[in-house]
Amino acid sequence: MSKRAQSMAENRAKLISAARKAFADKGYTASSMDELTAAAGLTRGALYHNFGDKRGLLAAVVDQIDTEMALRAKEAGAQTEDLWQGLLAEGIAYIRMALDPEIQRIVLLDGPAVLGDPSQWPSQNSCLEVTRQTVEQLISQGVLQQVDTEAAARLLSGAALNAALWIAASGTPEEVTPKAVEAFQLMASGLLRDPT
Repeated sequence: MSKRAQSMAENRAKLISAARKAFADKGYTASSMDELTAAAGLTRGALYHNFGDKRGLLAAVVDQIDTEMALRAKEAGAQTEDLWQGLLAEGIAYIRMALDPEIQRIVLLDGPAVLGDPSQWPSQNSCLEVTRQTVEQLISQGVLQQVDTEAAARLLSGAALNAALWIAASGTPEEVTPKAVEAFQLMASGLLRDPT
């Protein structure tokens, strides 16, 4: 990597780090570009060059956190006995991450308000593809009923995402979370070939 490319990557990382802290502490709207760039030790020009604007910086922060969330969910799934339990564990882990204040504010509240429908974010689309592949495997193994894999994956992913959005927007997230997890499990179990 050239020195220029390395410097650009470092500046980008500094801006994302500063923005992540500011967005988590103050929220997107209350975080000024001048404060963000000063915290990173950079200029507004560096922000514009790397992200276009504050919205582009938020998209990069959301993508970083959403990628981390997907890895955490995958780790939860890997600790289970089989593919079906893994799929459930990943969805439940994603739902429970809505209790994390940083995730709540940046990904589940400010992200949709500024960036629009989370189901259209690139990071969500990659999660959807992984879910679709898992559903396909579970159908071929005879675990799930014959169902359109994209439809099932979209509904499972959408249920986990909407449960997380509900928790984040709730005035009582600790009370809402077990309800969301239980409903997710029951809904997902409806796809089983033999739900007993």
